[in-house]
Amino acid sequence: MEMLHSFVAAHNVMISAILLIFAYIFIATEKIPKVTIALLGGAITIILGLVSQSKMVDGNVNPLYFANFVDFNVIFLLVSMMIIVSITTRSGVFSWLANELLKLTKGHPVSVLVVLGLFTAVVSAFLDNVTTVILIMPITFSIAKKLDINPIPFLLTEIVASNIGGTATLIGDPPNIIIGSAAGFTFMDFIKELTGIVAVILVCVIAMLAICFRKSLKADPEKMNEITKIDNTHTITDKKLMIRSLIVLSFVILGFVLHDMIHIETCIVAMLGASILLLFEKPTEILRDVEWNTIFFFIGLFIIIGGLEASGGIKLMAEWVLNVTKGSESATAMIILWASGIISGVIDNIPYTATMAPMIAEIQKVMGQSYAYPLWWCLSLGACLGGNMTIIGAAANVIVSENAAKEGHPISFMGFLKYGIPIVFISLAISTAYIYIRFLR
Repeated sequence: MEMLHSFVAAHNVMISAILLIFAYIFIATEKIPKVTIALLGGAITIILGLVSQSKMVDGNVNPLYFANFVDFNVIFLLVSMMIIVSITTRSGVFSWLANELLKLTKGHPVSVLVVLGLFTAVVSAFLDNVTTVILIMPITFSIAKKLDINPIPFLLTEIVASNIGGTATLIGDPPNIIIGSAAGFTFMDFIKELTGIVAVILVCVIAMLAICFRKSLKADPEKMNEITKIDNTHTITDKKLMIRSLIVLSFVILGFVLHDMIHIETCIVAMLGASILLLFEKPTEILRDVEWNTIFFFIGLFIIIGGLEASGGIKLMAEWVLNVTKGSESATAMIILWASGIISGVIDNIPYTATMAPMIAEIQKVMGQSYAYPLWWCLSLGACLGGNMTIIGAAANVIVSENAAKEGHPISFMGFLKYGIPIVFISLAISTAYIYIRFLR
């Protein structure tokens, strides 16, 4: 064992990098559940001594202790928001709101597509993307059936809108939660820097999709009239729960907004809100709805990346980027934006962001906070928007495609790619102009 540890100590950068690469490969191929890969990789990282099992060394806190590399701000914010969303959803309030918006369209298919897209994007800014598409899909299939048209244009729009909308806020997409924690950004920082440009991208993309699908978005006037008669009186199943959960959700978001004044971390605000709602529920039932696979995936992944960070591998990556760009802030920003967009279209954007965040933090140490500031936003825009490139680019994409296939409307990889590539190109081109005008000129 001593020989093994000596070998690992001598080649720690190479071994930690190989572990991370293998984890990426297995996560991308999906032959084994990604949570299993992450936890196995994390265990191997600890066993090999790339990070330490000991919390204390010679009476002092050990900086290489494996738990130090797990970002518990991310973990607790994710768990707390999952609890709040699960409880709020049970009241039926989101379905009620969607139905009310659809009535305003008077059943016109193009208007329905636009409303579903905008609704999905706005909800995705505050709930996670998977929860949002799960909420909206049954409504979508019902509408398509009533109008007797193909639901795929609506579903593709919802996938794209969920990924774009999730980019707008700190809590909209897991990559933003990772970035916010690593960079120390508040909820209002994301609102200030990203919400405006995300709104522009959303309008451009939905307009493009409406034009692309206009020929297939035609319905009989009588069937269109049925949409205006949707019975929404029984959609809300528990009014007391709705009122309680909306009050708590509003105060949680207000707590995020007032972070700079109250000096309470977003994860603590969310945890307080979740705890208050749990006082009125059976915790065992609610905790079943928490995506524990995602939570433990994060924990394992943080430990694997911690091995690369502890070995100095992240620092080497940062030095390489600065050498390639010769220290140019503009070149570094564009490489991070476009590489993030393309890579996140092929592999899961969560492990990618979890790897890149420490690298940008390392660049920040060398070049300063003002130099690194736009790089964080490049990572966020690239990682979140890049998920629209392929059907496997984000979890919401996979969920929608699986459900569409069950309903007899499969979405093929190439069929999605036909729209995904131009959407991501347009999104990144607009983001490039924004980053340059806002930060680099």
